[in-house]
Amino acid sequence: MKILNIAASAFLLSSVSAIAADLPSIKSAPVASPTPIWTGFYAGLNAGVAWSNNNTINSSTWTIYQPAGSADSYTSAILSTPKSLSSSLGFIGGGQIGYNWQTKINGFNFITSVEADIQGNTGPKGNLNYWDYRPNAGTSWGNNTPFDILTNIHASSNLSWLGTVRGRFGYLFMPSLLIYGTGGLAYGNYTLNIQHDQGWSDNSHNGWDGFNPGNSRFSSTMVGWTAGAGAEWMFLQHWSAKVEYLYYDLGNASGSMVVSYYGLNTMTGSNGLQSITNYSQRINGNIIRAGVNYHFDFANAVPVVAKY
Repeated sequence: MKILNIAASAFLLSSVSAIAADLPSIKSAPVASPTPIWTGFYAGLNAGVAWSNNNTINSSTWTIYQPAGSADSYTSAILSTPKSLSSSLGFIGGGQIGYNWQTKINGFNFITSVEADIQGNTGPKGNLNYWDYRPNAGTSWGNNTPFDILTNIHASSNLSWLGTVRGRFGYLFMPSLLIYGTGGLAYGNYTLNIQHDQGWSDNSHNGWDGFNPGNSRFSSTMVGWTAGAGAEWMFLQHWSAKVEYLYYDLGNASGSMVVSYYGLNTMTGSNGLQSITNYSQRINGNIIRAGVNYHFDFANAVPVVAKY
């Protein structure tokens, strides 16, 4: 009986082995890595640094009374000399939104984009505090005694915010790495304040003294152009990081400053117009910034279906 049971068991084992051998084998299929999604809308944040390219204020002054060698002639020369604002490096940060189109040309993958951004700016800011003292600067106001003149010119500037609307065109060196050039419209708010104070002292001490103040404020949303280049890397299916350089040029800030005179001591009550200064400054600069974008994939969005 034992011999019969052993034989039956051996037969069953061999039968199961044979059936299992005839079944198809099940193997794990390799999981493909997600394809980077470039085409479509994206939005993100950026931060970086900005600095000015031009800090020079050019000016020309016309005085009411300025024969050669007069104190007025000296004043005109002082106010007409180009003055330089201090240079500063500022933080810039904001957000961007755009749309990408991916196209293949002769087997190469290209990206065309439209992007708009806006950011607040702590710089570039400029400051000027210029002092000049000229003893025996010359005569004026019908007085044959020379005047000593102390001059102070103070100026400050600020680009408080900057925005751009640009096109981008780039090449995908790898499915996840885009190198691009960019250019388009730039606009921003620029403020320039200039103040002039001048003290005239009759060095004969007869009291033919005066005070000449003047100030001007320019504040406007200026429009110009921008151009630059950058690189963007898709490090996850919907997320990319970028680094970018932009040059911007917003044109010229210009205005006029009227300087009046107020008589002091013996000259008290003798007031009027001393000079008019026309000034201009080119508003341009540089930005280096980094950012992150989220890429929306509306076309492949999977609807949620309730199951019961």
